[in-house]
Amino acid sequence: MPWLRWYGPGVPHEVNVPDIPVTRLLDDAAERFPRRPALHFFGRTVRYRELREAADRFAAGLHRLGVQPGDRVALILPNCPQYVVAFFGILRRGAIAVPHNPLYTAEEMGHQLADCDARVAVVLDRSYATLRAARAMAPLDHVIVASLIDDLPWTKRLLLRLPLLQTQRRRARLTADVPNDPGLVPYAEMLRPPNRRVRPFRVDPSRHLATISYTGGTEGRPKGAMLTHRNLVANACQHHAWDTEVREGREVTLAVLPLFHSFGQTAALIAPLMRAGAIVLLPRFDPDQLIKAIHRYKITMFPGVPTLYDQVLDDPRLRRAAVTRIRAFICGAFAVSPRTIERIRALGGHKLVQCYGQTEASPALTANPIGPEARSWTVGVPLPSTDAVIVDPDEPTRVLPYGEPGELVVRGPQVFAGYWRSPLATARVLSKGWLRTGDIAVMEPDGFISVLERRRDMIKVSGFSVFPTEVEDVLRRHPAVHECAVTGAPDERRGERVIAHVVEHPAYPFSAEELRRHCEKYLAHYKVPAEFRPCLDLPRNPLGKVIRRRLREPRPAVGRAARPIG
Repeated sequence: MPWLRWYGPGVPHEVNVPDIPVTRLLDDAAERFPRRPALHFFGRTVRYRELREAADRFAAGLHRLGVQPGDRVALILPNCPQYVVAFFGILRRGAIAVPHNPLYTAEEMGHQLADCDARVAVVLDRSYATLRAARAMAPLDHVIVASLIDDLPWTKRLLLRLPLLQTQRRRARLTADVPNDPGLVPYAEMLRPPNRRVRPFRVDPSRHLATISYTGGTEGRPKGAMLTHRNLVANACQHHAWDTEVREGREVTLAVLPLFHSFGQTAALIAPLMRAGAIVLLPRFDPDQLIKAIHRYKITMFPGVPTLYDQVLDDPRLRRAAVTRIRAFICGAFAVSPRTIERIRALGGHKLVQCYGQTEASPALTANPIGPEARSWTVGVPLPSTDAVIVDPDEPTRVLPYGEPGELVVRGPQVFAGYWRSPLATARVLSKGWLRTGDIAVMEPDGFISVLERRRDMIKVSGFSVFPTEVEDVLRRHPAVHECAVTGAPDERRGERVIAHVVEHPAYPFSAEELRRHCEKYLAHYKVPAEFRPCLDLPRNPLGKVIRRRLREPRPAVGRAARPIG
């Protein structure tokens, strides 16, 4: 099968991927720059030597709990130092890190915990109530409970604990009471010095899994994408090779993208750490904290999504000098608008890098060159050591000529090992190392790729994946819903919004508010439909399958069937 080999001026065609585990990246950074800042968190700085020591102690703590190499350990944390320490501690032990969204409902969390057979979970105290409910579906041996307060500077911890100086609302945002349930382990206990040295597990980077990252694949419930140590190291090396202006030990990356997401995991954690750069951790999007972080820490790398950039640019406190200092805005998840590009350029930022990837590829596959050769209306060209072709979706062995739209198929060292315990799903997308992305794209003669349409049904809300069947399964539980189908609609602020098309049950009238409350019980907030549209029936093909494309097409209002109820 032919493939492309063009990467732009100064960028190598191939990248040499060392045969090392992910934890070796932390070891190398700590050896070269032991006193350089690794993490910044609300005024507290963790240096590389401290970070490596904490990860080693966490690994020893897992050994005391009986965690064995290959065991799955769930991470249910926002962006905080505990996440980074636990992530590298899990990998040091030879176990597999399984990140989860802390905003999941108990049902969503329980499904994933049961699917991966997690033995241990590391959870923020504020998310423990949800995990406690989820344990009915997925029994856990131990739950390690952390609090954001524990990683604040001592002065801020003192202020929060003084009754006269703290406010109840302010403290409640950072901590929550946790009942004394069996199997609970304080995070601090995991960091106590071990009684004896624990021999690190020798990892085979090509064979041993580093993470299981849940994604929906092309359809149905989220599936666990198995990523090896080599996959993650390869993608970090590709990032490193692509950025020819990188400065070892001097970059400062803003980590507001969630680290439990594959984009944040690579672009805001593993790749910056490989360069021994500093990472500024923000546990959630807070305009005040984000603007302060950009100015205070002199951010040089800003991975994000278009809606995040728009919100930052809307803030009048953002200074032009701070924007010009940012070497690159690494943009992914969905297409950035020309208006956003122009707004960044107007403030002196000239290096917005539009990228493309999938969780199954660790996740980066393509990127625009950093510099004047960039074409931000495209997703750029394949990363070094990445092959890409456009094929006929119905006949994937037939490669299409330049300029003709078809399915994007890729191959490279970052492509995953398959879906966890899903051989049939794996076979549908992976063959001889080639990954079928399910996305329709077109390639220009000089190698630039434009993605015309994402996976057929998946919806992207603020960069998060929403899978229609998951929302439909919840809707069908309501007695008022006879039939339903879920689609996405363009949204200026969030990229897309979720639309539910509902055929009402003749014996049970309902309201949008009732359906919304029903969905909120079982779905994360970004998956809850923004609008409920009643319809008389759903368009179907001869086999009875709903034609979602027809539902997305604008139709003239015809009586009650076209009247939205959102």
